[in-house]
Amino acid sequence: MKRPFLLAIYLLLLLYGPFQSQGQQYKRASPAGLKVHKQIPDPVYQPDFPNLNKIPYYHEPRRLAAIQKLEKRGKYKQALPLLERYVQNFGIQNFYKDTHLLWRLGQLYERQGDTEKAKALYRLVLKHHRSDVREVTSHYDSLDKNTTDYYVPLDYYYELVEYRKSIATFKPPRGVYVNMGSAINSDYADYGPTLNDESQRLIYTSKRNVNYQGMETRVNEDLFYSKQNNGFWEEVQSFGKPINSIYNEGSACLSRDGQTLYFARCEAPDGMGNCDLYKATLQADGSWGGITNLGANVNSEAWDSQPTLSRNEDTLYFASDRLGGFGLSDIYFTHKTKGGNWARAQNLGPVVNTRESEVSPFFHPLYQVLYFSSRGQLYNFGDFDIYKTYKVQGHWQEPRNIGPLVNGRGSEYYFTIDAASKNLYYARSEPDDLNNLDLYSFPLPMEAHPLAVTKVEGTLTDSVTQKPLSGIISIIDMDNGVEISSRYIRPDGSFEFDLIDNTRYMILIQSPDFFTIERELSLQQDTSFQVMTTVIDYSIPLVFQNIEFDENQSTIKAGMEPVLDEVALFLIDHPTYRLEIAGHTDGLGNPEFNLSLSQDRANAIKQYIERKLNIPGDRIDAIGYGSQKPLREEKTDEDRRMNRRVEFTIIKPKKNNR
Repeated sequence: MKRPFLLAIYLLLLLYGPFQSQGQQYKRASPAGLKVHKQIPDPVYQPDFPNLNKIPYYHEPRRLAAIQKLEKRGKYKQALPLLERYVQNFGIQNFYKDTHLLWRLGQLYERQGDTEKAKALYRLVLKHHRSDVREVTSHYDSLDKNTTDYYVPLDYYYELVEYRKSIATFKPPRGVYVNMGSAINSDYADYGPTLNDESQRLIYTSKRNVNYQGMETRVNEDLFYSKQNNGFWEEVQSFGKPINSIYNEGSACLSRDGQTLYFARCEAPDGMGNCDLYKATLQADGSWGGITNLGANVNSEAWDSQPTLSRNEDTLYFASDRLGGFGLSDIYFTHKTKGGNWARAQNLGPVVNTRESEVSPFFHPLYQVLYFSSRGQLYNFGDFDIYKTYKVQGHWQEPRNIGPLVNGRGSEYYFTIDAASKNLYYARSEPDDLNNLDLYSFPLPMEAHPLAVTKVEGTLTDSVTQKPLSGIISIIDMDNGVEISSRYIRPDGSFEFDLIDNTRYMILIQSPDFFTIERELSLQQDTSFQVMTTVIDYSIPLVFQNIEFDENQSTIKAGMEPVLDEVALFLIDHPTYRLEIAGHTDGLGNPEFNLSLSQDRANAIKQYIERKLNIPGDRIDAIGYGSQKPLREEKTDEDRRMNRRVEFTIIKPKKNNR
């Protein structure tokens, strides 16, 4: 039996009541009447390694032999706590020398049904392995396929947005990849932006100071700054001496009161390695002085650079390629002691750092979130991408790629955000010119926002078969009318977004298999819901019973427009599909008049949709059949009402046979 396809079925949307998050919420003081956003995500399991910065390598042959013996005998429950304690003693070298133990521990967790702990261990394996781990990759991908974010490619996404413009008011994300222009950028590399607390002064590094010494060219890295005036950045100025010198300076950050500047200086006589971290103090006359090396507790014999201060300015994060780390370069941190000195620097750990390179950390001035650039994380769009990680209950959470609106096919580094979290600033290079960095700035996308930690999750299923459906889901910020980067629905029909609490959103779901679904959501806490729709059967016409013309008339009535808009929206979302409109009347009256009337009605609907879409007429065919194709024999008024109808047949494009 064929299913009826009524509009009410297409738009059946069940929104279940939101559930209260069990995650910890940090509150901050706010004026009366202001709503306080949740500032951190719910904690996710991360293994603890207390020996990480104490010993380089942990090895106990007897304990390993005992664990192996239990595993061979199939006594997995007894082996699990022993292997767990062994792995907790890991030093940094264990992560690439004993990666197989992380894999075995993850398997034991999975055997006991603890999938989240297992996935955390598998992620560590994939980040730190130095051998063939195709088996681990395949296993992890299978385990994680229904929690992964499947981003829609930007080019295709903007095509979808373009098709919708004629009848939808939603706009795409604003201004991605906006170069800051010639007032800031030069013909040489410009990078390493940082802002003062009021976001009125931009400090960054540039290689524009080129010295020509005979036949040789010497490129010098120096610090520059620009002031913001009425929303525009003024012409850049050099810091000058004594900050800039014959040595290379760059990658600075400023204390909140503007009195202390931390920066990197390379190849200086008082340096301990390739590049060291220094600080300078603002003098009474407005000049900078008191330049001092941060010392052996912070600096090493290698490259140390790119400092950023924590919110309370008691912790300094930076990048270093010193020996003894996880990869080519790692993120390290040092904290102030009671005496006001910087303590011995420590590695930030295996969740953030990988066997590849992690660089350019940025700690948000208001929230417990660290941004950094990496090419060793699991989900990567190009070479270096920018990630964010939250510190929850003393553990850094799994880093999140901040999405394709920031991260492209090239490399992105040196990310910073203004204090109001409105705009981002970062350096990026084109894929074919990795050495020439420019500074870019544009409104902060949702994935990058520090407050985007309120979870919205749901599933899309067929209301008849209860099976998961595929499609593209977009979230629109209703307050700003801006779409958030879209994603494909996961294989199991689920989707998930991290959004900002106390904000109005529109959920938009598109697919070739059903009419677009729209639903407004006023987000006030973590929310879970189910979306149900019915798959279109293209072999039968779609009949909308609420398309009823006045007697003997072909004028489009206001009550028809919502239904016709749905049909128009489907054509916008599916630009390769065609539409056939068939008009039918009942058997009363003159057959020739009925035939003409049905043709006029079909033409009126065609003209309405074409005007709405501004599309070529060859995508829509309008045919009037009069009373030639009744659905039932007309014995009653209800029979005649059923025969008076408009049918829409959606014609899928033919597949090319190759």
